[in-house]
Amino acid sequence: MRGWRWLALAWLLVLVAVAWHHVRFWQAPRIDSDILALLPMDAGDPAVADATRRIAGNSARDVVVMLGAVDAEAALRARDAFEAAVRASTGDGAGLLVAERSPEDWFAQARAALAPYRDRLLTEAQRRQLEHTPADALAESALAALYGPMGAPRLTEWRDDPLGLWPHWWQAQVAASGMALDADGLLQADGRHWAVLRFALRDSAFKLDGQRRVQDLLDAASDAASTAAPGLRVLKAGVPLHAESAAVQASREVNTIGWGSLAAVLLLVWLAFRSFRPLLLVALSLLVGCAVALTVTVLVFGKIHLLTLIFGASLVGVAEDYGIHWFASRQGVAAARRWSLLRQLLPGLWLALLTSALAYLALGLAPFPGLRQMALFSVVGLSAAFLTVIFLFPWLDGGQVRTTGFSRWLGGTLARWPRLATRRGGIALAIVVLLVAVPGLMRVQGNDDLRSLQSSPAELIAQQREVGRLLGMPSPAQFFLVQGRDAEQVLQREERLVARLRDIEADGSVGGHRALSDWLPSQRRQDEDAALTSRVERLVLARLSTVTGETLGRGEFAASALDIDAFLASPASLPVRSLWLGKVGQGMASVVMVNDLSRPDALAVFAAHAKGLDGVRWVDRTADISRLLAYYRHMMSWLLLAGVAVVFVVLAIRYRTQAWRVIMPTLLAGLLTVALLGWLGQPLQLFNVLALMLLLGMGIDYGIFLVEHRGDASAWLAVCVGAASTWLSFGLLGLSATPALRAFGLTLLFGIGLVWLLSPLFRPAPDDSSLQGHPSE
Repeated sequence: MRGWRWLALAWLLVLVAVAWHHVRFWQAPRIDSDILALLPMDAGDPAVADATRRIAGNSARDVVVMLGAVDAEAALRARDAFEAAVRASTGDGAGLLVAERSPEDWFAQARAALAPYRDRLLTEAQRRQLEHTPADALAESALAALYGPMGAPRLTEWRDDPLGLWPHWWQAQVAASGMALDADGLLQADGRHWAVLRFALRDSAFKLDGQRRVQDLLDAASDAASTAAPGLRVLKAGVPLHAESAAVQASREVNTIGWGSLAAVLLLVWLAFRSFRPLLLVALSLLVGCAVALTVTVLVFGKIHLLTLIFGASLVGVAEDYGIHWFASRQGVAAARRWSLLRQLLPGLWLALLTSALAYLALGLAPFPGLRQMALFSVVGLSAAFLTVIFLFPWLDGGQVRTTGFSRWLGGTLARWPRLATRRGGIALAIVVLLVAVPGLMRVQGNDDLRSLQSSPAELIAQQREVGRLLGMPSPAQFFLVQGRDAEQVLQREERLVARLRDIEADGSVGGHRALSDWLPSQRRQDEDAALTSRVERLVLARLSTVTGETLGRGEFAASALDIDAFLASPASLPVRSLWLGKVGQGMASVVMVNDLSRPDALAVFAAHAKGLDGVRWVDRTADISRLLAYYRHMMSWLLLAGVAVVFVVLAIRYRTQAWRVIMPTLLAGLLTVALLGWLGQPLQLFNVLALMLLLGMGIDYGIFLVEHRGDASAWLAVCVGAASTWLSFGLLGLSATPALRAFGLTLLFGIGLVWLLSPLFRPAPDDSSLQGHPSE
């Protein structure tokens, strides 16, 4: 035991280091609440992944609030009241949101930045007008604008823009950018005047702590605005709102699942042993498991995801198996024999840990950062709980563990449980399984649509869509990726794409688009437009000089084209700056965003119009990730079958011809679980398959304990208490509002219950001769 004592001391030193890490960690916890971290952002083309990250990052802190009133005056009162309430916020909401610059300020600066290049900036309609309208007609129009009583709005002196091109270009750009507001900053739509307020979250949207601060601040400001303008309609949208909702939900579920699981486990341990020592030691093993798992996860990944903590909370229902098995075996065993008892239990415990760890490690095979965190957290947590049991329990559990009435009753139920001892019993079970499984399996349908994993509240999603419709906000998940060797080639390729988009937009097939080249044409296009504008304006001014008797000359313009660097550095690029990706791989890249994807065939129409264009690709990240989820669901299904084969070989090495008794309950439970999902109309997703892999690892434990100890009462007591606590833990996980976790929980809710029911049926007879000479004897 001297070597064991040194191992126990080494483990204690490890726990001291873990405790020190926790003291440091919780002073500034690095907890990520970004739901998208669960998904593979880097799968596929790096350019697509880079574009997706940048698009998401550009809007990660933005919050848009729309206040709709029946008249403009009420909308303005509501806007003032809302802004005042945000500025006056105190407590947790103080300084949380920062108002963005008003559209009027932006327009003044952007207009000044682009004014020298106005002869090079033409819309497609203006280009056609200059190319096909006779100079005399243009001169008459210019003269009417000069002397007419209601002249067209102008942004420059008449002689600098006699054809009035500059205001119309701006109208087109502002309308396409979603910033088409009137002089009061109001938008008119759906019979209301809308005040549009834009805020930025001061900190990252994904550094929220589970408190409902942003929503509470906006709700208080909305109440103030509604008081100022009765009948007001308020719409709110933005990534921070969804991130905070996810963080609040995750925090609530951590408490519900984690503390609920712990309470259930400790209650079962108390009922089984009626002693504080088993209660405290089992709780110690769980605490150590979760603490070590968190430390290792943070050291490996640099932070821990909230979903990992939620999933790790359910680990409580699994890691307690080792401690419960120890105390179930200790009942009625003298304290002096505990070391020999440990040697007797170790083979089965090691095998149980190995099979569970293999199942959890299978989660890490998918390229999902969140799942890899969960896999590491779970394997480390189980291993730490196991090491705590084998190293510390023999030292700390030196007293007597009495047999209680509850444990005698529960352990005694095994004797009354049927056992498949005859061929007739096996045939009867096979018939029952087939009657349940075959119709259920025929009803199972796969659903890998990423949108089915959406966990934000329905009201928040509806408001996000409404704001997007009213403001013409593009979808961040669908876009065109344009690549070229340099900026000039990228812009030229964009222009060819935009020409196609205008054709389908004109006939109403799809909504609008947002492209950098609409604001910054290629240098070739700028030079062509400058030459066209110069030629036509000189002709018009020459005719007007004859009519007016004055010599009219053109204004001054920039001598060369506006380049990409100068444009991006100017305020004018604000609406489209995020569309330029810059250097990607060996060249440059940009994205063209599209609006209004509500039409049934919009995605197919956009995809078709990218074909045949060099350097242009249609990207649908929702569809791409959905296909990836389907791919990994099929791959994991095959890996699950491979895992069954590997586990059976491991079991056969120890149990030889009796290995089927260990694995059969888990196989039948998995089959029936999928069938029950079909009966309930639940779709089969990747996360159901991953849960079945966990079932393989956890369910095997019950078969191992019953075969290892020939189905004695103490083994059955450990199986019942362990299965009940695991079932309760994952049952609570099935209540999660996060679809992925709910799929995990529901699958294991069925699976664990079925394994518990089926395992005793396959237990060997106490005097089974095939187990004679078993190492555990």
